[in-house]
Amino acid sequence: MHNYKIVIEYDGTNFVGWQQQENGQSIQSALQEALIKLSNEKVTIFGAGRTDAGVHAYGQVASFTLSKKIETDVIRDGLNQHLRPQPIAIQKAELVEDDFHARFSAKKRWYEYKIINRRPPLTIDVNRAWCVYKNLDIEKMKSESFSFLGKHDLNAFRSAHCQSKNSIKTIDSVSIDNKDEQIIIEISAKSFLHSQVRIMVGTLVDIAKGNINKTIIDIINSKNREVAGQTAPANGLYLKKIDY
Repeated sequence: MHNYKIVIEYDGTNFVGWQQQENGQSIQSALQEALIKLSNEKVTIFGAGRTDAGVHAYGQVASFTLSKKIETDVIRDGLNQHLRPQPIAIQKAELVEDDFHARFSAKKRWYEYKIINRRPPLTIDVNRAWCVYKNLDIEKMKSESFSFLGKHDLNAFRSAHCQSKNSIKTIDSVSIDNKDEQIIIEISAKSFLHSQVRIMVGTLVDIAKGNINKTIIDIINSKNREVAGQTAPANGLYLKKIDY
């Protein structure tokens, strides 16, 4: 068997998310359908991050095995050919060691969240950013965001649908960069709870609006989802890259 790793970019707007589901087209199912056409083999593709419906990716990583060897350029170009016109593109394909697994071998996942802070509605960035119409206290967002760093029980920052038995996570980095009306929030960790990044972002925005008076430390210590802020929309979130 030959083990392959691919790096994928996609616009998740019209997909039900990464994972194959009964209720619509997923990124995983689209890739598997393209791979069957290319290789004539029925294959399961494993992704590094299970992005939700509407979430995008610059650098999602997936792995799969084939019984026959196919050149990596053919994997990349062939999959892209069969994926058209869907907004999914294979950036790179490579042969990897047999023990490589896109999900379980990952050391760190990087997410980026894009906010446009302005009064007019979005046109070019519609479905690709969260438009926040009320003025935000960016400096407060930045200072509060540092409280996420390190190991915490983040039960207050996961959705009711989260199936993880343990809500303790370690945040390796958080950065907030703003230029003109655009705000980019980047967060990295080995793993995340369901909707964690979106709830973290939504809470920072609610604090920056003045809708929440508690600090991030207060909210973490509460371990209560109802104390945290809103869940930011999926369309501003991007899986940026995976470290191995």
